[in-house]
Amino acid sequence: MTPSGDSGRPADTASTGAAGKRALVRRPVDILAQGQITHIDRVPIDLELARSQWDGYVAALQAEGWAATEVEPVPDQPDSVFIEDAVIVFGGTAVVASPGAPSRRGETAGAEAAVRDLGLTVHRLHSPGTLDGGDVLKVGRTVYVGQSLRTNAEGAAQLAAIVEPLGYTVVPVPVTRALHLKTAITALPDGTVIGYPPLVDDPGLFERFLPVPEAEGTAVVILDESTLLMSAAAPHTAALLSGLGYRTVTVDITEFEKLEGCVTCLSVRVR
Repeated sequence: MTPSGDSGRPADTASTGAAGKRALVRRPVDILAQGQITHIDRVPIDLELARSQWDGYVAALQAEGWAATEVEPVPDQPDSVFIEDAVIVFGGTAVVASPGAPSRRGETAGAEAAVRDLGLTVHRLHSPGTLDGGDVLKVGRTVYVGQSLRTNAEGAAQLAAIVEPLGYTVVPVPVTRALHLKTAITALPDGTVIGYPPLVDDPGLFERFLPVPEAEGTAVVILDESTLLMSAAAPHTAALLSGLGYRTVTVDITEFEKLEGCVTCLSVRVR
């Protein structure tokens, strides 16, 4: 894979990929271990293992037909590998986030440059509104927005003003037991919301909710209508989802899970 150059423009990490299936990714930086944590205790990070796991994650996307575009690294931003928090994509529209943690606000410029390079229409959220992409879950035309330590009501209102004219409905969701909404829940291709009950404030907010048996099993990336990317640390959840007819692709992301990251955090999927 070829890292980005000094131009600030993203570099393609693959020449293959089905039309309309592209993932923005950003490699881990040397100070990854300094990333913020909120709900778990800090434990040592193996940087070389993290780099290897990131390579494996990108390779898994590529093997499933997703072309990967690498966003310019930000050496002084330890959490920048979690590219999902910096920008949210709604078809041909991208919304540049307003990170809730001041230390993460340097992550958005490169993400904005990447989506502009792809030709997307770009909107920005602004202070005093705060919103991290990890607090945004799209299920059909419904957009659940976590009201967390990182995302406030003003940020959600700004997002609604951008996406509701596009035909989406924004629904606020309380998040008090996890860092982000998508730490606690994600959704299957059929719209069923899945989550680990101890992390979910109110499962009754969702029309269909399926509890999963492992905290690491809450996050799935929809690769296609029958294939899910998920953490290798959740074998019982993988078996549950396989029993529903889905094919699961698992990746080791232990070093990122130590920083409250998950499979959704490590890419932004552009369809």
